[in-house]
Amino acid sequence: MITLKNVVLRRSAKVLLDGATVTLNPAEKVGLVGRNGAGKSTLFALLNGTLHEDGGDFSIPKQWRMAQVAQNMPETSEPATDFVVCGDTRLVELREALAAAERAHEADPDDHDAGMALAHAYTDLADAGEHDAVPRAQALILGLGFKSHELDHPVDSFSGGWRMRLQLARALMCPSDLLLLDEPTNHLDLDALVWLESWLQKYEGTMIVISHDREFLDAVTDVTLHIEHAKLTRYGGNYSKFEEMRALQMEQQQQAFAKQQDKIAHLQKFIDRFKAKASKAKQAQSRVKALDRMVKVAPLLAEADFTFEFKEPGNIPNPMLSITQASFGYEMEDAPPKTILTGVSRSVQAGQRIGILGANGQGKSTLVKTIAREMGALAGTLTEGKGLNIGYFAQQELDVLRPQDTPLEHMVRMARELGANAKEATGEQALRGFLGSFNFSGDMVKQPVGTMSGGEKARLVLAMMVWQRPNLLLLDEPTNHLDLATREALAVALNEFEGTLMLVSHDRALLRSVCDEFWLVGRGGVTDFDGDLDDYQRYLLDEAKRLREEAKEAVRSAAAAPPAPAPVAAPAPSPAPAAGKEARKQDAQSRQQLSEQQKPLKREIAQIDARLATASADKATLEARLAEPLPPAEIAEAGKRLKALNDEIAGLEERWLTLSDQLESLAA
Repeated sequence: MITLKNVVLRRSAKVLLDGATVTLNPAEKVGLVGRNGAGKSTLFALLNGTLHEDGGDFSIPKQWRMAQVAQNMPETSEPATDFVVCGDTRLVELREALAAAERAHEADPDDHDAGMALAHAYTDLADAGEHDAVPRAQALILGLGFKSHELDHPVDSFSGGWRMRLQLARALMCPSDLLLLDEPTNHLDLDALVWLESWLQKYEGTMIVISHDREFLDAVTDVTLHIEHAKLTRYGGNYSKFEEMRALQMEQQQQAFAKQQDKIAHLQKFIDRFKAKASKAKQAQSRVKALDRMVKVAPLLAEADFTFEFKEPGNIPNPMLSITQASFGYEMEDAPPKTILTGVSRSVQAGQRIGILGANGQGKSTLVKTIAREMGALAGTLTEGKGLNIGYFAQQELDVLRPQDTPLEHMVRMARELGANAKEATGEQALRGFLGSFNFSGDMVKQPVGTMSGGEKARLVLAMMVWQRPNLLLLDEPTNHLDLATREALAVALNEFEGTLMLVSHDRALLRSVCDEFWLVGRGGVTDFDGDLDDYQRYLLDEAKRLREEAKEAVRSAAAAPPAPAPVAAPAPSPAPAAGKEARKQDAQSRQQLSEQQKPLKREIAQIDARLATASADKATLEARLAEPLPPAEIAEAGKRLKALNDEIAGLEERWLTLSDQLESLAA
């Protein structure tokens, strides 16, 4: 188990944990929660050994294997599957040990120790799951939203968010007793999130996860650790249960504080009234001592909540937008446009609150970008209502902020660009006051954006969007960098927004609280989704299962089918057949000649098929034997035999393809 006893943790001069005491038991699934800056990542640094306690005692079982998501962006041309397989560090070590043992055995085949080392290497590899490492890695990659044709793409060919998904897959690939996950859902779509929840629910080790997604925490955790005011408190239950218990504790604390204040006031009143009277001096002194001995109940110091609101739009056209037989996609250099959605006819009415659902890669962001005027429709028409004013929050919006500029400079520049169209005061003092309502107070308005956290940047983008007083909000994953308090503030603000909302998000709590209807983007079109988010999760799991079965069937078909024959030119028209007996004789001779040419090829192919069946059966038997405890000498021999069989099967399959090509050519 993991134990902390009176642990003190500091970062520079700031005390993040003071006297923290907690025990985490094996196989517990723990959600670590607290405001940004409370010390969650610092506690992770203590758990993974990169930071040591400044006081108190901390212990973790030495034999525990640990896995966590690397935060660096991978830069490698290694294929995605190989990159994830290497996340199994035990397997990588054993492969290196096998290679060393094989070199030693080849150098001296009679060396008993070298033979034993080779035997042990084969045994260890079998125990570590070498035989199914690639399928396990590919299941993780596909589960996190990649397509089957991308399994062998170079890692550095993917964008940053997709490479971070590969880092997550690599962490899940690693056999572990302790899994540390810091915001694992940030780069995931809802379909990948649902799959990850399912995977983590089956994880058998101890897991500690930092997340600002309340439904994700509810689904995968059974213990909650809360950091507040440098104190660490354990609650039994998931995040919703934690909120209930904490609210009850806060209520009880407030009641106890109020009750004690009444008692203190009563004692003080008696002391003040009778301390000068000789007849009551003894009783007054007794009450003074009672007051001194009293253990004071602390007043409830609730952290200030962040709130904001969208101003009332200047006008609300109806309909907001009409889409008629439109095709959505994107232009490509030196290639025809890539069409993703076709035949889309929809209308967006004033006051609608639409959640946009769809599996990864189906076109959700493409639809939203086109409506936001970031790209044009490939066909059809989009007709905007008069006075349409769009507020657009894009997934990559944080990247377009200027790192060297301050929040105030961003606001001043935006006010200048809007010019006469600005509906808000544009003076510097007014802009400072507006930024202050988004918690950019004091010197923060002059702090370069590049030095700010992801959550602070997201708040700045929200502030800039609110200032423009839009009547149509297009939000594409707005919560990726927001903590729970800011997410709740966003949900409240969106519920009070009087305009129209279209939302893409993997935050199901936000979707549930602000959306009245859902559009489903998938299979090349946009349709109404009749159901709630629970129905959609079931749809996603069924869809993922269907796609996996299709991928497996495609792999099986490709392995079983002979290669397609090379295209041949269309035969020239044959002359009219010779009449009579002579023509029939020539035809028979031709058929006989062709049959004689094909016979040896067909005979060899049949022999290869028979040998392949035998070799495959022998291979399966050897693999089964290697999975059982055997004497070292037998394991070494079985390993050599398995390698020889693999080489033989590869050669037979190559020969089979060559003969099949020859048969195809003869038939042509």
